[in-house]
Amino acid sequence: MEKSIPVLFADDSECCGCGACVAVCPKGAISMVPNRYGFLYPKIEEDACVRCGKCLSVCAFKNRLRSTVE
Repeated sequence: MEKSIPVLFADDSECCGCGACVAVCPKGAISMVPNRYGFLYPKIEEDACVRCGKCLSVCAFKNRLRSTVE
């Protein structure tokens, strides 16, 4: 069974735009693109993504959200 594409954030409030996910991606599958207000947020190029999950492992917001739920 193939892993799904990681969901970096569902809403702008779940991402600070730091770019850690971009820096850690081994395939360069993530780029920063402006939202409707001009702030940069990561976007995954699905064809290039190998679904390794490294982007999620370095995300301070994902890890903060996960630790408050557990």
